[in-house]
Formats: sequence, C-alpha cells, structure tokens
Amino acid sequence: MTFTNGLVDSRFEHDSCGFGLIANLDDTPSHKLIKTAITALARLTHRGAVAADGKTGDGCGLLIKSPESFLRHIAAEQNYNLAEIFSAGTVFLNQDSNVANKVKREINSAIEHNGLTVAGWREVPVNPDACGELARQTMPRIEQVFVNAQTGMDHTAFNRQLFLARRRAEKRFYPIDPTAYVASLSAATICYKGMVMPDVLPEFFVDLQDPRLETSVCVFHQRFSTNTMPEWRLAQPFRFLAHNGEINTIQGNRNWALARAENFRSAKLQDVSDLDPIVSLSGSDSSSLDNMLELLRTGGMDVLQAMRILIPPAWQSMDTLDPDVRAFYEFFDCQVEPWDGPAGIVLTDGHYAVCCLDRNGLRPARYVITDDRQITIASEIGVYDYPVESVVAKGRLGPGEMLAVDLKNNRLLTNDDINASLKSRHPYKNWLKQGFRYLDSELIDMHIAAAPMDIKTLATYQKMFNMSVEERN
Repeated sequence: MTFTNGLVDSRFEHDSCGFGLIANLDDTPSHKLIKTAITALARLTHRGAVAADGKTGDGCGLLIKSPESFLRHIAAEQNYNLAEIFSAGTVFLNQDSNVANKVKREINSAIEHNGLTVAGWREVPVNPDACGELARQTMPRIEQVFVNAQTGMDHTAFNRQLFLARRRAEKRFYPIDPTAYVASLSAATICYKGMVMPDVLPEFFVDLQDPRLETSVCVFHQRFSTNTMPEWRLAQPFRFLAHNGEINTIQGNRNWALARAENFRSAKLQDVSDLDPIVSLSGSDSSSLDNMLELLRTGGMDVLQAMRILIPPAWQSMDTLDPDVRAFYEFFDCQVEPWDGPAGIVLTDGHYAVCCLDRNGLRPARYVITDDRQITIASEIGVYDYPVESVVAKGRLGPGEMLAVDLKNNRLLTNDDINASLKSRHPYKNWLKQGFRYLDSELIDMHIAAAPMDIKTLATYQKMFNMSVEERN
C-alpha cells in the first residue's frame, strides 16, 4: 500500500470521456476514414474539458491501423531502409536534446538487445501554435522510431519482441527522464495524441493532413480528466484501447496483478523480469487496463478473449446463458478478477476493432453501419453526417455486450458470435468438473446459518462489523 502526503492520490484517478471507432468492414484503407474520424472526434468536444486559455484540452487522439504505404514513403524520404515487416513507434521525449538523446540511446539499446534493428528516427512534424499556452509549457518533442524485424520473423513474434524491448527501455530511461513516454510501438498500430482540442488535431499533427495517410480502422478519444491534472502521456487512446468511464476496482486489480506476476509466464512469454511492475501504478486506471490487455495479448490471447476475461458480463445472473459459455467465464473468474467500471471500451490491434461495455452498462455505445461497409461506434449518434437512406443497421450495446469487426476475414462479430467462438476453444466444462472443488457447501452448515440470532448476539456482531445506527435502522 502506498500513501500520499498531499491532497492528490493517483490511486483515485479516473476519466469521464467521449470515445468511438470507425472501421471499414472490408479492411480497405482510405484517407477519408481518417478525416471522418477527426470530424467525429471534434463533435465530441463537449465531452472533454478545456483550460482557461481556450486551447489546451485534457487530451485527445487517434489510434489507427498502421498505414504501411505512408510510413514507407516517409522512411524513403529519410533514406531509411525498411524490412518486409517493420514498425513505426511514437515516442514523447524531452525538449532538451541532451536528455532526449540519452533516452533514445536506451530505446535503441533495448531494441537491439531483443534482436531487432533500428532503421532510424524521425521528428514528427507538429505545429505548436495549435496548442494552448498551458499545453506548450509541457509539450514533449514527438519522434517516431522505425524498427525492422529479423528476416523470417512473423508479425506476432515481432510485436512480442517490440513489447519486451519497450518495457526494458522504460525501466532504463525512467531515471534519466521520468516524463519520457512510448505512446505506441507496434507493427499493427500507430498513435497520434496530445493535449490539444479535437478540431485542431490535424493542424497540430501535420501527418493527419497528408492524403497518403490511409487506414481501415481508427479509434478516437476525447478526455475529460475528472480529478487529475492533464498530461500528454495520459491522453488517449493508449497502445490498444480508449476508455470512457472509470475502473472503480482499480486498486484491487493492480494489487492482484502484481501478486500474480509470475503466473503470467507462458511458452510465448517466458521471462517477465523486465515487466515489473506488470501494470502501471502511477498512470490512470485506463492505462493500467491497457497494460493488462497488452500483457495478455503478448502472452498469446487474442483481444476478444482477453477483454471477455478482464471485463466479463454478469454471467452469474444470466439464467439462460449457454452452459458452455458459462463454463468459459467461470474458469477464468477464479484466475483474474473483473475490472469493473462503469466502463465503455473501444480498441484495435490491427486484426480486430472492438467495442465492449462492462456489466454495469452505464456508458453509452451506439453503432451505425452504412451501405459503404463502414461501421461507426461512438458515445452518441450524429458524430458525422451520412444520408439516412445509407443506414443498413444501427443499435446500441447493452450491459456486458461486445461487438467486433474481424478485419482479416471481413466479418462483423456480434456478442453471440464472440461467445460461440470463445466457448469452443477449449473444453472448459470438463476442466471445471475435473479440477474444481466448490467449498461453500462444505464450510457452511445451512441449518446453523438459517437459525435466527438472539438480540444480544446480533448486537455483538453489529458492533464487530462497525454497523452504524443508520444502517441498523
């Protein structure tokens, strides 16, 4: 347990925000999709906050599927040679060049330690005039690092090595500059975010105006920092997800994640020594959830399974739930505690674009599918204009539900589709029968439990549990 000497305690940091995603069901990239996402983000401005200077926001941003053609073009302009499989990561550095170069050396060293090659660094073109005065005072130097995979390495193995390299680098550069931050480092996605207002995000990030920048999925987020000072690194989306709401079980989730750190070893993630702590203890609740999702994803799970484990529906109370689906949730329920909100999540890993609500269902998530094979999910309807006659389907997610787009197979996955896939992956029902022992009936004598207490005994127990007069009455 950590304690604070002041009035601000990072354990109680939460967010209340606007979020959404836009995806092409056929995985067809376009610059139009990015422009549409920026329009949608700007129409969520009222869900964020703005400082007294009128230009400094709490944070907003885009997480897009990696625009390979665009990145190869700008790498060629820098005379960098990119491999068949490569990554471009976004890094927030100190404005002091000496400090920034020390951090970059640590990042380069960690990448090379994991058998990868740094092709070069590129300073991301930005326009500081789009920022407010408060944002400019803390604005980092934003650069992209280009990393090449080894010959013969597939995307999964490459992303795993990038994850391990990033975590190693973070531990090494923290003593040099605790404000340095790797916003994204993946072959699948890249992030553009900052403490600017949504309508000027493309004015700040010049890349977003380039018609060569094309993608097939975009996650967007407008932050409202309810009880924390805004920071560039806490702007969302994070490396996988954007979150509207708050994780009210965050302290317990963090504690149990740390306690179970060794349990996350697997054939694909054998060394977790560089991952300590495996979730952020100083960032927001949303960043810790993103850390946990990233860990499960790196260990071999897809994001559908990982999110159903971290944010399950209220399966215990669903009498009509398929027994095999119930077995899936029960099996993982004893291994990972739910990260309870209220929470609405949108995310992408380049393979799936996903939206889910926690079992409270207290954050809005509405979707529209149009005849151009585009799906939009957002905090509200009307985030961009489209002809009414083009709508082929629309609706909203209910408590504990998930909706996803399989970008590789060009499929829309409903909540039932996802449950059907998850239940069939392993014989969870048989595992429960063979390996579980239910203790409640053995520990509780129902005859004694049902017996009424006399007044004196009842008063003793009420005092023992500090029951107040208001509670007794």
